[in-house]
Amino acid sequence: MPISRKSSGTSATCRPANKAFAGRLEWRPSRLLVAALGALGVLSAIALGHSDLPAVLAWPLASAALGYGIWLAWQEARRPVRRLVIADDGARTTLDDIAVAGFTVAWRGPLAFARWTDADGHRQRLVWWPDSLAAAQRRELRLAISARPPSRPPGSMAT
Repeated sequence: MPISRKSSGTSATCRPANKAFAGRLEWRPSRLLVAALGALGVLSAIALGHSDLPAVLAWPLASAALGYGIWLAWQEARRPVRRLVIADDGARTTLDDIAVAGFTVAWRGPLAFARWTDADGHRQRLVWWPDSLAAAQRRELRLAISARPPSRPPGSMAT
């Protein structure tokens, strides 16, 4: 059994627990997602061209699939930059200077999924891909979300 090395006597400095944290992040379209959508359009056109469909059906469907993939990539690339601010006290979250309710972030590997309800009561969402959220910003978002109080108290287990 290997012997573990002694740990360091120093540690990294951390922010004080009593200091409030204000998170300010930008969301921008992911170049990876734009490229993936374009590639899916090209690959679907190739797949339709090599399928057993009659040529009369295969070529128009292939061109439609290619056009739709390119259109989706173009639409994603044109999405505007969004600015997210999580207030110091964690009580208020704004997106593009508009207050949002029920803001949550779920993590799936390197992807961050933000969900909230806008002023009209519609559910909205944004996804940060690895190329659109740097490691420092990812930590900042995790800190900002962990510093917020829960949106509603946990349910009672009593029956």
